[in-house]
Amino acid sequence: MTEIVHFTAQGPAKSLASAIEAYALAQGHVSALVVPWESSPTTLNLAVTAVRAEGWAIEHTNLGTVTVTDNGGTSTRVVVSRAEAGSDADGSRQRLAAVFETFAKQLKARFEAAA
Repeated sequence: MTEIVHFTAQGPAKSLASAIEAYALAQGHVSALVVPWESSPTTLNLAVTAVRAEGWAIEHTNLGTVTVTDNGGTSTRVVVSRAEAGSDADGSRQRLAAVFETFAKQLKARFEAAA
């Protein structure tokens, strides 16, 4: 995984993870979902995927991870990391990487705590 952005946000990790899931759903370009088996009481990992549906078939492409870690008190550290890309013969991975990087920057702009 390659880190794209990191920042500090206000609020507890669990609330922030829920807000990130809702934000991703509202944007419509990616999907974000907490992965319970990769999380702990103080750190939640959200898998971010691109979803393509065709008839009954649904394909999820892993784009990366958002890790939210409770700093204690009222702040949470957020790290957005891109998944390592596989082969890209048709350029689709490069396009998806650009979508993910845009999403990461939007998350930072939306949720970063004022300094």
